This record gives sequence, C-alpha cells and structure tokens, in this order.
Amino acid sequence: MTRPVATCPNCGARVEFRWSSAVQTVCPFCRSILVRQDVDLTKVGTVADLPPSSSPIQLGTAGRYHQKAFEVVGRIVYEWEQGGWNEWHVVFNDSTGGWLSDAEAEYAVSFLAADSLARPAEGQADLGRRFTWQGKGYQVTAVTRARYRGVEGDLPFEYWDKEEVRFVDLRSDDGGFATLDYSEATPLLFLGEFVEFKNLTLTNLRQFEGW
Repeated sequence: MTRPVATCPNCGARVEFRWSSAVQTVCPFCRSILVRQDVDLTKVGTVADLPPSSSPIQLGTAGRYHQKAFEVVGRIVYEWEQGGWNEWHVVFNDSTGGWLSDAEAEYAVSFLAADSLARPAEGQADLGRRFTWQGKGYQVTAVTRARYRGVEGDLPFEYWDKEEVRFVDLRSDDGGFATLDYSEATPLLFLGEFVEFKNLTLTNLRQFEGW
C-alpha cells in the first residue's frame, strides 16, 4: 500500500507517513515536530536528542498480537528517577491503533478506552485503590511522575509540548493491565494486558553488538 508523502515545511525534505491517519510525525532529517492539518504540515517544535535506547524495538518493527499483524510507527519516550521507558505506537493490519509499552523488559499491549468509561480524578488514584472497567477489577500498583523526553515517528494525536506527566498503573489478577495518563484535562485511560516478548513474534528488531 502506498504511504502518504508530504514535504517538511522547515527543511523541504520528503516526509513519508508510516500510517495514513497520523496526526503528528517527526521529520527524519531536521527533527522538526510536524502536525498535520488537512493536507498541510505545520512545524510546532523540534525534538531534542533522545536518550540512547536499550530496547530491541524500533520504528518499523513488525509483530503479531492475538493473530493480528502490526507495525511500530511511532514512539513517546519518558524518564523517571529509576530509569525510563518507551510507549510504542503500533498500527494493525485493519488500520486500528494501539500501544506497546516497553519498560525494563516488561511488555504490555493496551488500547485507548472509550470516553464513556469513568475514570478517577488525579488525587483519587492512590496505591492500593481498586477500580472496575469493562467488568474487570484492577488495583493501583504504581504511581509515577515522569519527564517527557521526546517523540519520533507517527502518532494519533498532538504530543510535543509536555514536561512532567503523572501516570497510574494498575493490574488485574489475570494479567490485565491499565494505565491512567493525567497529561490531559480529562485523564486518558488505556486498557490491555501484559505480554511475553517471544509471543509477539517481532521482526526487524534493533541489532546490538554481541547478539
């Protein structure tokens, strides 16, 4: 399938979208953050140098989740006092999108939940609290204040002017995973599950010396 192509308004380079519905992307040449408005691209910022990645996943990595093929098309990078992690934006072969969280060799696949699902205010999601979504019970296991470090590739929304973000991670007894993202006025809720790296059958991975 032919991928949409545009011209970077900052440097004039050819910008190819990995995902036709992308709202934001990054010019691979000048690192400008570009927001898509109809057929035009607008520069809204510049990506600072991203920290070195120890993850084998990269843009263009492909895999399978529940028998559906996907490709990694974007990334958001966060750091906190004990390390950092990646949120990889993945697009499936039916054009739906999701997220592959990659934190210290622990992986989870999740999807943005419907706005109709209730979510607690920022001060109401403390450690140990329990919540129920879509008939499944979750317990808060971690509350993290993380520093936004940058983005690359295609994203389904504008995300470039953040500083510090509060995340609440929750788990269910059967391996379910949930995250509350308080970077917006209305918290974002993501629901999914933990996955084994080998079960994702990933290809086009980053190669490290000695592998």
